[in-house]
Amino acid sequence: MTTSAAGQPLIPQPPATVAALRQAVGQIAPVALPAFTRELDQAADQSRQGSDLAPLQRFIVQWATYVYIQRQPALAADLRAWEDRAATGDADQARRAAAEIGRILDEAHAAVGRPSR
Repeated sequence: MTTSAAGQPLIPQPPATVAALRQAVGQIAPVALPAFTRELDQAADQSRQGSDLAPLQRFIVQWATYVYIQRQPALAADLRAWEDRAATGDADQARRAAAEIGRILDEAHAAVGRPSR
């Protein structure tokens, strides 16, 4: 991942389009590109089968949120730390971690202009 100067995002938040999100993922988290492609294929298949755009819309929101978080190294590190604490901590730590993960995801959803959960 590229580093940022003075806590600035690595890249600007891209538009919520498949092409822009793919390019952003390639820049900030290339290891996630196979998952991006696999999930895009699944969403497209579901949309075709159900004649419904909802799976593709969910895909775009999910990956716009991912990019929002990953383009900010400190925020991404916080999320990983809370995820680790949720997985390895006791019940109280797991509850606190879940609340913090929810807060981060709510912030990201709001920033990409989508309602949270």
